[in-house]
Amino acid sequence: MTSKKVIELFYDVVSPYSWLGFEVMCRYRHVWNIELKLRPAFLGGIMQGAGNKPPGLVPNKFLYMTKDLNRLSGYFGVPMQAPSDPFEAMFQKGSLSAMRFVTAVQEREKGGDEQVVRVSRELWRRIWSEDKDITEPASLSEAAMKAGLSDSEIKEVLQLSTSKEIKDKLKSATQNALDYGAFGFPMVVCHVNGKPDMFFGSDRFELMAHCIGEKWLGPQPDKSAAKL
Repeated sequence: MTSKKVIELFYDVVSPYSWLGFEVMCRYRHVWNIELKLRPAFLGGIMQGAGNKPPGLVPNKFLYMTKDLNRLSGYFGVPMQAPSDPFEAMFQKGSLSAMRFVTAVQEREKGGDEQVVRVSRELWRRIWSEDKDITEPASLSEAAMKAGLSDSEIKEVLQLSTSKEIKDKLKSATQNALDYGAFGFPMVVCHVNGKPDMFFGSDRFELMAHCIGEKWLGPQPDKSAAKL
């Protein structure tokens, strides 16, 4: 068997399209011959660093996005719906504390990513399924509790998330994404034959499969594994 292709997934839980990309890549990590590396990063830093405009600043784009999410939810099998005030959820409150929290979970969970997957998913659920806050410590704790972390683990992660080490790690991941050419999320970087190849968005999986020599089997290659 040939060596596994390394695929990096850069994401932020404030982005609904990142949720779609996250679920698809988590499903395909057991279908394709790949090693998936999760790269939590800060979308706000990407937008600023790349000089990109949030969809909320382009009225027609924002209206399209809110309608599009309903269609995508059914197609990808992800329980997603727009919050009551998507602009506030995405751009006024932001996700800096949430992504520091996810980064702290990842730093603490060396050697695997099961907790990172579950915590990230619960944060997406809060904002893009349940219309709840993801900025306050109590909100982060509730998401982590639902993800299966113990009280002591949650306390440790909360403390770690405010440390300089974690702030610097998130900043580094965000800069890493910018160095690859990021201008939004999700962003997937496929490393094939020592060369990184970047794909943006949640609608490039068929092309990505072609480029890495794998077969695209749709958004839910295994129905039983796709249940959330």
